[in-house]
Amino acid sequence: MSLTVPNDLLDQARAGEVDDAAFIACVRESLPYAWSVISELVQHRDRTGAEFADNQVPPPSEEARGQLLRCLASDAMRGALERHFSVRLAFQNCHRVAVFAPSAADAWREFVTPRAQILNQKPELVDC
Repeated sequence: MSLTVPNDLLDQARAGEVDDAAFIACVRESLPYAWSVISELVQHRDRTGAEFADNQVPPPSEEARGQLLRCLASDAMRGALERHFSVRLAFQNCHRVAVFAPSAADAWREFVTPRAQILNQKPELVDC
């Protein structure tokens, strides 16, 4: 299961739309490793003013890796995080998350190319 959904949020979803704040809180509580990686990247990018910041450190466990995969594979979660942090996210391999400034369209486009994915491959990442 991707998220641990509190009963009040489940009731809210059954009754209609779920607001982003409630959904973000659910993601933050359910996927703490993924949340910490993304929020730290956002803070780093904000501090440096760079077009993007990325994580190149493999997760400390399979559980942590699973959190990243589940979080970034979900269009709903990715979209909510992008709106919450006012960034654009990209993902390569099992752990290379990148956070882009909204104005960094060229850097984002380069990061998500097949060329960039191929150049990011390393033998130790085959089973990640």
